[in-house]
Amino acid sequence: MSRIGKRPIEIPSGVKLTLSDTILKVEGPKGALTRQLMDGVALEITDKSVSVNRADEGLKSRAAHGLTRTLVNNMVVGVTKGFEKALEINGVGYRAEAKGDVLNLSLGYSHPINFNLPKGITVEVDKMTKILVKGIDKELVGQTAAKIRDFRGPEPYKGKGIKYADEKILRKAGKTGKK
Repeated sequence: MSRIGKRPIEIPSGVKLTLSDTILKVEGPKGALTRQLMDGVALEITDKSVSVNRADEGLKSRAAHGLTRTLVNNMVVGVTKGFEKALEINGVGYRAEAKGDVLNLSLGYSHPINFNLPKGITVEVDKMTKILVKGIDKELVGQTAAKIRDFRGPEPYKGKGIKYADEKILRKAGKTGKK
């Protein structure tokens, strides 16, 4: 039995779960999320909690048990609190600016980068070097932050580029001139 999968998910007040066939819909104060459930798992919804149960002891059912519980929990947390990912920009002349649903980045290329944000994602820019990606879907927040980071990943010599706020960059020693 999965250690994660057997724990019930507490449903906070103001959150409504609806299960029709294999589609789960979670509605809360910040919005609504839907997800197709995997084969081999079933949800048992009560007033205060949700439990994820396996249909059988097959390999796919066991594999999907803990994953499904985590995905449903992320949906519940997303519609109540939301998720955010912080990015930092390091480098001379590197800057970011948010205009509506477009993030403008100047990252040392010959052209500015205009990144259209996906629906449901908002971005806050602080001092042109700190980016905060926010949303209710944890997967979409992480994927958007990863796409922004890929425009100019941190390089190991000077640390220039875009990095996650909690990321440590391992620095390499530069060349030493022997004469």
